[in-house]
Amino acid sequence: MSSETIIRRPRASDQDVVTDLWSRAVQRAHPFTEGEGQDERARILREVYLVRAENWVAEREGIVAGLLGLLPGGSGDGSGGPAEVGRLFVAPEAQGRGVGRELLEHAAALHGALALEVFEGNGAARGFLAHLGFTERGRRTDEETGHPLIALERAAPLKSVSWLHLRDGRLLSVRTRGNDTFYLPGGKYEPGETAREALSRELREELGLVVPAEDLTEAFVIHDVAHGKNGRRLHMTCFTGGPQDIAPAPGREIAEFAWFDRREARERCAPAHAQVVKRLVAQGRMPG
Repeated sequence: MSSETIIRRPRASDQDVVTDLWSRAVQRAHPFTEGEGQDERARILREVYLVRAENWVAEREGIVAGLLGLLPGGSGDGSGGPAEVGRLFVAPEAQGRGVGRELLEHAAALHGALALEVFEGNGAARGFLAHLGFTERGRRTDEETGHPLIALERAAPLKSVSWLHLRDGRLLSVRTRGNDTFYLPGGKYEPGETAREALSRELREELGLVVPAEDLTEAFVIHDVAHGKNGRRLHMTCFTGGPQDIAPAPGREIAEFAWFDRREARERCAPAHAQVVKRLVAQGRMPG
């Protein structure tokens, strides 16, 4: 499953597929729970959870491969606490291929901070969630099964924008004063700005470039660990567009700029760079 993942709301025609996916995934994840994924639990999933929750499915090659269910309550926007993930299940044959990560990052992009519970006996899920930056906030015993549950939480990702500008197959990068690491040109939003407006402003402040917001086109979104932010996740929207023949003039906190090839970017740039370069190589825009 190397094709692009489509994350969408489930359709009525998905119900049987989603129920089967959940049944097989939950039985694999919770072998210690009697009757899991069957009979009454399956009925409750169809008639309650798939009706009341904010549900999303991940589709690859026309096949539903994952299910995410967000419970009513916390908003994740700072006013009602983190959004509660009630269900996250990936078809056994699709596990380990990024489907669960993409569903969680989709939820984070919509709601910010996330919270969920995982059975202590589900070691695979615990490891997966720890890798994505979730930390323990409490424990309790599940009344229905008697098994211990661990409550996990993750802060809202840092949201930023960046510009993809290539010259002879090399990617433009910038370094701030007092820092040895290079980043993509761009930065954080200011209140009220759209992503394009934020990037247009950042390019003007960082490099003295005039790139109108309407000339920018979204290329893709990168999810990674934010460099130097103690494990905080990063949601970085990358854009192309604007003039190709540029003469950057470092301003504000920018110490220098450079164009890096794949090897140089790996050695000198922030972690998210590696994902950006990988995408650009796959698109044929940078040498492999």
